[in-house]
Amino acid sequence: MAVEKWRPYLQRQEFLIRTDHKSLSYLCEQNLHSDMQRKAMTRLMGLQFRVVYRKGKENLAADALSRVGHLLSLQAISEVQPIWIQEVLNSYVTDPKAQSILTRLAVHSPDEEGYTLEQGLIKYKSKVWIASNSALQTKLIAAMHSSAIGGHSGGKATYHRLKQLFHWKGIKRDVEQYVKQCQICQQAKHELTHPAGLLQPLPIPQGAWRDWSMDFVEGLPLSDGSNTIPVVVDRFTKYGHFLPLKHPFTAQSVAKVILDNVVKLHGFPKSIVSDRDNIFTSAFWHALFSLVDTKLLMSSAYHPQTDGQTERVNQCLEMYLRCVVSDTPKQWKSWLPLAEL
Repeated sequence: MAVEKWRPYLQRQEFLIRTDHKSLSYLCEQNLHSDMQRKAMTRLMGLQFRVVYRKGKENLAADALSRVGHLLSLQAISEVQPIWIQEVLNSYVTDPKAQSILTRLAVHSPDEEGYTLEQGLIKYKSKVWIASNSALQTKLIAAMHSSAIGGHSGGKATYHRLKQLFHWKGIKRDVEQYVKQCQICQQAKHELTHPAGLLQPLPIPQGAWRDWSMDFVEGLPLSDGSNTIPVVVDRFTKYGHFLPLKHPFTAQSVAKVILDNVVKLHGFPKSIVSDRDNIFTSAFWHALFSLVDTKLLMSSAYHPQTDGQTERVNQCLEMYLRCVVSDTPKQWKSWLPLAEL
């Protein structure tokens, strides 16, 4: 094959064929008896060559490359071993669980739990098992996150990259905590949510029950004919009234509930903050409260910059009702007076 490949270069002049087979030095002078000899001579015909015999012990470098088992003649093999391998082995010394696993694997490897012992390393399902050493675990996470290979990728990508090679208890939790505390990620990465925006505070109330905020808690199971809670909060004292109401309702029915339960106790307010509900924008509502000189302040729905305190009261009320009526959700109406308390 070598002669066929280099024939254009070998045709120019005489070349030497060095071999450690002494019989080949008489190839051109003897009768060709074997098929291998005839095949070799067929390829060498037309070329000027000379076979030179050289003892094998005098040509070790070239002779070794022509043999399949040439690695057997090597005296030593160099192998690269990462530094962290030795750190993993050192961490086994101070970990009682690692010592227990090593003792068990010394008798039988692999064991029934999936642990194996390979060159002193404990492996769990073909992954390197890491002992309870927070410094070593942090170093491995940093290598998969903060290095050029990790590229400061997110927690999920770092976790999947790490779990392909290593295993320890709580690896996902440790990765999430490390990524959240990464200073470079906090400085360089952008937020995926819109900014909250500037606060748009309402005028500071001058007295109790002079300025209200109102909202509705809807979607509740039917309880004694009611499935909605109008929430009325005093912006000065933060006190709230929770009133049962049946859906569908109108501006007239809401006004009657407010008059019977809130106005009779505290009087009419000077202003009411609402989130542009169709009840508060109706002509009846405007006409009713314009008679008593109450101003209606409009706000966008779910807009915490203005009526955030009412939304917060709604959350507290919903949490309270979920806790007390989790077994009997249709009894929430009877708990409203206690919720106010």
